[in-house]
Amino acid sequence: MRRTDAATTLAVYDARHGVTADVIVCGLGPAGRALAHRCLAHGLSVTAIDPFPDRYWTATYGAWEDELPGWLDPAAVAVAVDRPTAWGSDSHRIERRYTVLDTMRLHDCLGVDGARVIADRVIGIDRGSVRLRSGAQVRGARIIDARGIGRSPALAEQTAYGVIVAADRSETLFMDWRPDNGAHPDAPPSFLYAVPLGGDAMLLEETCLAGRPALDGAVLQDRLEHRLRSRGIELSGSEPVERVRFPVQGGRPGRSRFGAAGGFTHPATGYSVAAALAAADTVAAGASAWPVTARAVRALRIAGLRALLDLPPVDIRLFFDAFFALPPELQHAYLSGRTDLRGTVDAMRTLFAGLPPRLRRRIAAATLRIPLRSQLRMASAIIG
Repeated sequence: MRRTDAATTLAVYDARHGVTADVIVCGLGPAGRALAHRCLAHGLSVTAIDPFPDRYWTATYGAWEDELPGWLDPAAVAVAVDRPTAWGSDSHRIERRYTVLDTMRLHDCLGVDGARVIADRVIGIDRGSVRLRSGAQVRGARIIDARGIGRSPALAEQTAYGVIVAADRSETLFMDWRPDNGAHPDAPPSFLYAVPLGGDAMLLEETCLAGRPALDGAVLQDRLEHRLRSRGIELSGSEPVERVRFPVQGGRPGRSRFGAAGGFTHPATGYSVAAALAAADTVAAGASAWPVTARAVRALRIAGLRALLDLPPVDIRLFFDAFFALPPELQHAYLSGRTDLRGTVDAMRTLFAGLPPRLRRRIAAATLRIPLRSQLRMASAIIG
């Protein structure tokens, strides 16, 4: 990996020197780093720009095993779990294999040796060039923004507060909505996410799936500690802590954006890393990651988020009972089928039919605010 610091950037990348790379990737989070990695694998010259290009990520990233691309080094997976549990009012086994990624190994597996890496901040992207805080200008044939999404009060966010404990303290829980976290029944809901991290470590995390505004960390900490006490798990106060806050909406699909910035975040789950990994080869090859079916699926998922935000807290558990009672192939379609329009529509239609009538009316009213035409009209009153 060739490093160019701000002092030499001006001389090397003056706009008069013309195009300096086939692809410029702005941002080296998981999505940007994956894209730069795959562009190099395709034989392209790459310039990658990030203020802290060597910094390891601190968030925990999970993915369904069948979402991960074949080119990803298996060393990036810290642990895999068969049939994790989800709770609404009842327990549900999810018939898929769930993985938790080792973030340090993932970072290293997405090597960018061979790229020119600039430690600087992007302040503007123009047609064919990128302006940096140092005053430099970098030119490239293709420029892709992978810097994520900035926070805004207008955007729904996911928040979480978690602690890392010994691995024998809980079973793997993809979502646990049981009401033992001390929250008032009418308060915005949150769930427990409990996953092994490898070795003898396990993450127990109280999560606000989506909120505008989302629950803050102090509220989630109180709920997590209350929930764990009710299950006989006492914390010492010295456990490592993970805090999460990011928008689940706001990205815009397009050839010049990737990852969360490019609309890859699943509005109803907050997941985006596996989708970006899976699409990196397509984008590196110059093809669009957004065929018509993907854009239609995204519109339906956004409708789903709108409906979730409108549900009364007491009905959230009923909703997820209905979702996790769906056949495995329909769960898969909605959670992971980014281009699977038919599967997404079938999942939403089946879920809608399985909900109590009062929830169907509520969801229909919320979802109908999203105008969908032609082949999508049949799903316009359904959410997933």
